[in-house]
Amino acid sequence: MSMDVAPRLDIDVLLDDPQTRIVVCCGSGGVGKTTTAAALGVRAAERGRKAVVLTIDPARRLAQSMGIDALDNIPRRVEGVGGGNGGELHAMMLDMKRTFDEFVEAHADPERARAILANPFYQSLSAGFAGTQEYMAMEKLGQLRARDEWDLIIVDTPPSRSALDFLDAPKRLGSFLDGKFIKVLMAPAKVGGKAGMKFLNVGVSMMTGTVSKVLGGQLMRDVQTFAAAMDTMFGGFRTRAEATYRLLQAPGTAFLVVAAPERDALREAAYFVERLAADQMPLAGLVLNRVHGSGAEQLSAERALAAAEILTLAGDPVDPDDALAKAAEGSDPAKNGAGAENLANGGFVDPPSGNAQARNPSAADPDVSPTSADSSAERLAAGLLRLHAERMQVLGREQRTHDRFTALHPEVPVAQVAALPGDVHDLAGLRAIGERLAVPPERTNRVAG
Repeated sequence: MSMDVAPRLDIDVLLDDPQTRIVVCCGSGGVGKTTTAAALGVRAAERGRKAVVLTIDPARRLAQSMGIDALDNIPRRVEGVGGGNGGELHAMMLDMKRTFDEFVEAHADPERARAILANPFYQSLSAGFAGTQEYMAMEKLGQLRARDEWDLIIVDTPPSRSALDFLDAPKRLGSFLDGKFIKVLMAPAKVGGKAGMKFLNVGVSMMTGTVSKVLGGQLMRDVQTFAAAMDTMFGGFRTRAEATYRLLQAPGTAFLVVAAPERDALREAAYFVERLAADQMPLAGLVLNRVHGSGAEQLSAERALAAAEILTLAGDPVDPDDALAKAAEGSDPAKNGAGAENLANGGFVDPPSGNAQARNPSAADPDVSPTSADSSAERLAAGLLRLHAERMQVLGREQRTHDRFTALHPEVPVAQVAALPGDVHDLAGLRAIGERLAVPPERTNRVAG
């Protein structure tokens, strides 16, 4: 079963292009963005790029996969990647509060910086205010790009409720910090407490009084003190957010939308593709993760279930080969391939002879009768056929879901990643993902994930 309806995304061409300086992996949560970003970093470094991966994954699996004890706000060299071709890989994890602190320390004098960092409202804001993580991810991206130490930056976007938050949140936070609401809150502190309040507009006084009742007097004072200390920095938030936004629109940036072959994930991917187009963001393509496959795709679910039903009918024992032949209704083994439908991976049928194994009683066990051995073989074959039918039904759902996305966006190139048998937990696993990203699906050994 092939899903190659859309044009194929050539990952190696993207990574090898020296004009590609930033790759942003985005998508809804739980689709493998972190693993994809790390695998791209490993592959890019081993193809000669000097790359850094910025992750915002709270599970911290990236550090384990790359053999680093801990990731922090400083890029760390990943040993065992790159080498003689000049490639290098560094990895880091966004420390949201530390990035905010660095921003304050870089744009305020020491005394003012200490006052800001000690302010209770600032501590709450920097630790988890809505949009802060996305804003600081873009701030850190801007810092890395400005240092010009790496020729490729790969960004794993925050695990947010909506993939669109990565684009929207920085603007929202920048507008809030640079907006009229903060300026109104700041006014009493700027004019000097109770005496200054006499000079304020009556409407402003009523507004701040109402807010104080809602938020609480202490919080209101903390906000006002924070606003006064940050006064000279407010314009910088929006300016820097807009500068990084323009960086994301630049030709050297490539967005990869990561999704799983599931309805909700691909619906979110379609929304994101449309939003990127509306914002003139450079989309490289879609990475479709955890795609399932089968080595016997020509045996449909219906035929497999029919064969299983024949094997489980009451009455005389049925030869599994005969049942499969009847269910196939004249399928030609010479055309289909002797090893394709014989479930060899399950260890049931002998490929060279085509004869079912273990249908004769074992010489080592004289108590096993031919009838019981045949019955056990039939039950095993029926179970394997039903498992194959379930797999084919999964493949069918994935195909239909992918086709719906392609019908909406036929111009979007797609790279499919075959599902791995287990989780990725080391560099070998990341290399395997990189290979599957780069190699066309028909050349991969697609197995269950």
